[in-house]
Amino acid sequence: MVNILVVTAEARARQSISGCFAGACALDIAADKDAALSLLKQKKYEFAFLDLALLSTPVSGGEESCEESLDSFWELSDGAEIVVLSPPDMVHEAVDAVRDGANSYLIHPVDPAEVRYVVESTRESRHLGDDIEHMGDDFWLPQARDYVTTHSPLMRRSLDLIRSVARTNMTVLLSGETGTGKGLLAKLLHQHSAQSAGPFVSVHCGAIPENLIESELFGHEKGAFTGASGRKLGKFEVAKGGTIFLDEVGTMAPDAQVKLLKVLQDKVFQRVGGAADIEADVRVVAATNGDLLKMSETGAFRSDLYYRLSVFPVEVPPLRDRREDIEHLAGVILAGFNATYDKGIGGFHRLVLKGFMQYPWPGNIRELANVMERAYILETSSVLTAQSFPPDMAAPESSGATVEVDVSSTLAEVRRRGIEEIERMYLEEMLARHRGRIDKTAECAGITPRQLHKLMTRYAIRKESYK
Repeated sequence: MVNILVVTAEARARQSISGCFAGACALDIAADKDAALSLLKQKKYEFAFLDLALLSTPVSGGEESCEESLDSFWELSDGAEIVVLSPPDMVHEAVDAVRDGANSYLIHPVDPAEVRYVVESTRESRHLGDDIEHMGDDFWLPQARDYVTTHSPLMRRSLDLIRSVARTNMTVLLSGETGTGKGLLAKLLHQHSAQSAGPFVSVHCGAIPENLIESELFGHEKGAFTGASGRKLGKFEVAKGGTIFLDEVGTMAPDAQVKLLKVLQDKVFQRVGGAADIEADVRVVAATNGDLLKMSETGAFRSDLYYRLSVFPVEVPPLRDRREDIEHLAGVILAGFNATYDKGIGGFHRLVLKGFMQYPWPGNIRELANVMERAYILETSSVLTAQSFPPDMAAPESSGATVEVDVSSTLAEVRRRGIEEIERMYLEEMLARHRGRIDKTAECAGITPRQLHKLMTRYAIRKESYK
């Protein structure tokens, strides 16, 4: 049962709020601040709706401000999402309350549609945070945390599959466009597997000449062919006790496909020119940027090998289908460049991030890394600016902040979204200017570090992106 606290004397507000939680909550009503604080001491609430008109109370020497009064609620709220209710003449105080850490505000008379919007958006943000925390749990090694943090449901599904199969010895087939990170996922599989103490051997099947692929994979004996002056161990022998990653496996020559099928079926192989069976003590992870099923149906790839490789298929989504991860990925890449080049670029201009969200990314994460490296080398300021990127990749500068207007929404909702967009842009500019320093950014913005942290959480802004 969800517990909801409503602190207001307005009957319509109580009715609008209770209607949004009908049948799914325990609703407590408080007529004043003291009664509300007493309830907060007794019970844990998911949402607390606080009327600003009831928060200002007389104290010795004057009147306690809304900000001072809210401090009492912060101490007792224990994770409750606080939404302030404001009379029309106290809008400025409501905005200040949000800056102080409240999740949102509603204006009297309270509209049920606006209550639902605030509740749903707040819960969505909370669940997003829970999902990110879930993906960063104790299963993943610390060095992998940056790469398994995702806001994308598609990528989260792929990572869940990786986590499920990692501890097994099962063959895995990674499918996805070029540049989506299949090689990185293969390494994550190995690092979190029972074979992690063994070697990780990567083979790009498409980069090896057709007449040499068998020798590269399985080795050869002396004299097996012209130029074979001695015995050579193949990648399967080198990877003994570990993982072999067969990238672009769809390009493999027919003869090599037959031998690979034998390895997967019998767990043994022979060197080229040899007769002795060698045990294949190795976990196989394959990757393709093509449709192996369609290739097997047309005869371009052995169907029996396809079914052996696709025991556990994992689809890796393209970057354009996980745009919610672009800013995080860009931040991780930038941190890597700062560690390599020691140039100290602190983040991204907002037009760069906006352009990233609009660009189609045909080359996926690999393209993102490549264009960022070029921009990093060219950049002369403390953040990556649009001038360092190709013209089609950064958003054009506008004469002012623009907000998409949805005429199906109420004026109050459009106004709220406009304020949020301006606040977010302002915070991003300030953080970029001060290279992610919370204390300096808060000081120049005229707010406390705590208020800044709350706003950054609300707008999913990470200080690491600006360091």
